[in-house]
Amino acid sequence: MACFLLALVCLNAASPATAQSPTLQARAGQEPITAIPTVPTRDPRRLALGERLFNDRRLSHDDTHSCFSCHDTRTNGASANAQDLTPEGRPLALNTPTIFNAGLNFRLNWEGNVRSFEDHAEQTLRNPAIMASSANEVVSKLRADPEAVRQFRDAYGRAPDVAALLDAIATYERSLVTPGSRFDRWLAGDAAAITRDELSGYELFKSLGCITCHQGVNVGGNLFQQHGIFHPLGSPEPALVRVPSLRNVATTPPYFHDGSAPTLSDAVKAMGIAQLDRVLTDQQIASIVAFLDTLTGTYRGEAVRPATAAPRAAIALP
Repeated sequence: MACFLLALVCLNAASPATAQSPTLQARAGQEPITAIPTVPTRDPRRLALGERLFNDRRLSHDDTHSCFSCHDTRTNGASANAQDLTPEGRPLALNTPTIFNAGLNFRLNWEGNVRSFEDHAEQTLRNPAIMASSANEVVSKLRADPEAVRQFRDAYGRAPDVAALLDAIATYERSLVTPGSRFDRWLAGDAAAITRDELSGYELFKSLGCITCHQGVNVGGNLFQQHGIFHPLGSPEPALVRVPSLRNVATTPPYFHDGSAPTLSDAVKAMGIAQLDRVLTDQQIASIVAFLDTLTGTYRGEAVRPATAAPRAAIALP
């Protein structure tokens, strides 16, 4: 895989002229990145229930934190921490990926070891480093709550059970997409959506070979790759990762599987060295960062923004 990607990088780098005189007009259907599609219609009752569960501290064994505690959907869908903490206060092994657009990835987690949101929810509930609970334990708590029972009966026609619990959470998580980025508007034909400098950054992104791994609807998230092909990149494990999406990447510092790059410029510089064996100039780094800024989308009509520095408690929804 590394040899194949290196060959593509060299092939792309052989045509630097494309980064010299970019045209502001998108070539419809010819770009390696595609726009986020329209979100399919979902049952509003199950969607609302899933959101309540996502924010419900009862999903954790000791009722102290929820999915929202690490995946802040009011900001960037993740947190501002290099590693979030276990129930015992110890750092998790890996940086928390954003939940936004996760449904557009072909696998979940940095290791790509989960294929569906339902499986992910079930595994997260019983993971001792995260929720330290189980789906059955959560269902027992919910069955003791008359209001929760009413909500499940309204959405599923029955009292809370494991299948309905996991389906509701998964239904909500699949809805967490962020369309409307300036780059997507450019792809749709709005030549004024991005500047000439930002377009130059996109052309450079392609000519250097970054597009080899970061393409498609999620600008990544659709293949595995070894990190540190030429030089080390963060912690050595896991050696093979699911390539992260670059959607909203300007809002999700710190970067990499271990959260070791504090800024996007640091991340671009490190990627050039580790994955391309190239020391990018400050101008090249700034140009690529300018392009990456155009990938910030919207959620519920507001632009995605960086998370706050300190983790926030889960909120209660009506």
